[in-house]
Amino acid sequence: MSELHKFLFDGLPVRGMLVRLTDAWREVLSRREPGQEYPPELRDLLGEMSAAAVLMQANIKFNGALVLQVFGDGPVKLAVAEAQPDLSFRATAKCVGEVPSGARLEAMLNVHGQGRCAITLDPKDKLPGQQPYQGVVPLYGDQREPLQKMSEVLEHYMLQSEQLDTKLVLAANGDIAAGLLIQRLPIQGEGNLEGRRNEDDIGLSDAYNRISILAATLTADELLTLDADTILRRLFWEETVTRFEPQAPRFACTCSRERVGQMLRGLGREEVDSVLAERGEVEVGCDFCGRHYRFDAVDVGALFTPAGRQPDGGSGGTLQ
Repeated sequence: MSELHKFLFDGLPVRGMLVRLTDAWREVLSRREPGQEYPPELRDLLGEMSAAAVLMQANIKFNGALVLQVFGDGPVKLAVAEAQPDLSFRATAKCVGEVPSGARLEAMLNVHGQGRCAITLDPKDKLPGQQPYQGVVPLYGDQREPLQKMSEVLEHYMLQSEQLDTKLVLAANGDIAAGLLIQRLPIQGEGNLEGRRNEDDIGLSDAYNRISILAATLTADELLTLDADTILRRLFWEETVTRFEPQAPRFACTCSRERVGQMLRGLGREEVDSVLAERGEVEVGCDFCGRHYRFDAVDVGALFTPAGRQPDGGSGGTLQ
């Protein structure tokens, strides 16, 4: 069963989370049609993104969708993982070329330096005129060196956008997607008196450095094969750790016939009618869960009349 564990280091401004997506991750992969399975390199990247999206959503407790995307100029054009407040998640990717065997992030998405990572926070109950918040960072570090791991990209993002030191360890395969997040919490009053931090504050900051170094020793194989209790005991056996009740992330797709209808209205009557005339019906497949929605001439007619209008909403679908 998929689990997310939150924990605090007693007396230290450091928090952590460990996620293990098992049945939920296999459910994501099972939604791919036969012959359309992801190459192992892309599968593992998408698994790491899924684990990271769940960790980040749990970390900020945001009442809305957290959408993690990477896109660029390599054979992988787009990879997306989305997590909801209840820790349900979904993920998908678009690949337009052959992914080289053993390819890392640069070879998949950042061949000519155009790769980007975007994190979008889309509130559930938007105020009038309110737009989702989005932060975008390139897939290279401060010295403009290409980043090769998803964990490095997200650590860089957190430091740039949130000014929070974060250590991430991510790993995935065909059975499990997992991640460990360690984050330094702001020390009260930090930054108000530049250059005048007392020895206690310095010691608390050093505590994060020590714990993040311990977290960095966790190997991908350990993250994928060991249970949460064993991982935390091996890494932090000298620390006093307070753990909270585990949560259960799960796969769930937010697509619906109503949201697909909204997408079709956005395309316009002329384009939808042209598909209808050619094929006799309009079929839309959800890229996330594989479900197909079909609209015949009567359905299309209803979409473009006032009585057929539906509430606003997005869709992750492909017109077929």
